[in-house]
Amino acid sequence: MARLNTVADAMSTLKNAADTGKSQCIIQPAGRLIGEMLRIMKEAGYIRDFTLITDGRGGQYDVSLLGSINKCGVITPRFSVRASEMEEWEQMYLPSKNIGLLVISTSEGVLNHKEARKMGIGGELLGYVY
Repeated sequence: MARLNTVADAMSTLKNAADTGKSQCIIQPAGRLIGEMLRIMKEAGYIRDFTLITDGRGGQYDVSLLGSINKCGVITPRFSVRASEMEEWEQMYLPSKNIGLLVISTSEGVLNHKEARKMGIGGELLGYVY
């Protein structure tokens, strides 16, 4: 089966595993962008840990869940956002102020919206989690 959006597949796998109460899931193929998004989720306390398993076929991530993901997904198309517009996008994708994270690809790497706003930089919206 051809995969059109591996990031969307990864977020869907996380959401489905969280909804069914699983303690871990496998995300494949393993891309660097997906790894950066998982790192942000781990730092924010949405997942326990993740490890990269290289299998010679694109690899996979073994993700340990905490049960704290209510919803996560990708934002397509990947809208460009300025630091000054961040609050509008928060209102659109997050349930309320100070709950959840937007994941943004910036010139400084993949960051959450709070870090990007603190640094005063914008980028492209990748996804959200709360």
